[in-house]
Amino acid sequence: MAEKKCKINANSTWQEMTPGGTIYDAANSLEFTTGDWRSRKPIWLQEKCKQCGLCVPTCPDSAIPVIEGGNRTDFNYDYCKGCGVCAKACPFNAISME
Repeated sequence: MAEKKCKINANSTWQEMTPGGTIYDAANSLEFTTGDWRSRKPIWLQEKCKQCGLCVPTCPDSAIPVIEGGNRTDFNYDYCKGCGVCAKACPFNAISME
């Protein structure tokens, strides 16, 4: 089914899109910027963050980048869907939802 793959953008017609929820190839999540689905947005409060890393594995979209040395950086809003799981996991209230 890999032949159905396309780059979806604002000009794509419904005929060019893949059916929602269909996984047609392994490791294809980076091909779809799902951040536009978001209705709530996490805000990282760097001054409160203790770099414990508890938020990183809880993110179902891998939208919390980690740099060399193991420190997290600001959200990758191209992939964050605003579920708020990271905010619930943070013991320091360093993530708030807008």
